[in-house]
Amino acid sequence: MRAGDVCQLAAELAIEHGADAREYARRATLMFQVEGNLDRAHFWFALAILLDDIAEHRLDPHIPVSFH
Repeated sequence: MRAGDVCQLAAELAIEHGADAREYARRATLMFQVEGNLDRAHFWFALAILLDDIAEHRLDPHIPVSFH
């Protein structure tokens, strides 16, 4: 998945589910860590960070993001 796709996914989840999306991402991160599926855990952790940034207005989901 490209960085822009992940940001778009986070934006859509935030708009549709609000705070529930943040909680779901956190739970998914922990669940995949426990299962030993670190790739999925890392994905959900990154998504949780983006959801936090959107909720705290540090990231505008309508402006393309780039990761360095």
